[in-house]
Amino acid sequence: MHQYSPKIEKKVRKYLKPNNDSWRVDETYVKVKGKWKYLYRAVDSNGDTIDFMLSAKRDQKAVKRFFKKALSSNHNQIPRVITVDKNPAYPPAIDKLKNDKLPINIGIRQIKYLDNIIEQDHRSIKRIVNPMLGFQSFQS
Repeated sequence: MHQYSPKIEKKVRKYLKPNNDSWRVDETYVKVKGKWKYLYRAVDSNGDTIDFMLSAKRDQKAVKRFFKKALSSNHNQIPRVITVDKNPAYPPAIDKLKNDKLPINIGIRQIKYLDNIIEQDHRSIKRIVNPMLGFQSFQS
């Protein structure tokens, strides 16, 4: 089944509507084959999903890889401001991306209450994943 995931993603991407320029980014953990993995997610200020990525680690490299994926999508516009939680991996990863390809004027906010939109959205993910005892494959 996991061999179809990239094909489905490619087909769906062109139908996604453009998002706004205020991003909220956070990660949560989910079980994959009985082990805890990190699900990085980004939503705009309206709560519409921008992108998501499953990672084995919660470090600066994973954050940088997630932002590269989110920024490479055609339906995503360059964010004016990115709101993140207090995870220390976010600011250095965003600074490295600014050196690579991001415009210099992107703001980074580490404000706890502005991240509530995505924190509440994690509840719906957990509600779906917990009864099925996690995902059965990391690839899909």
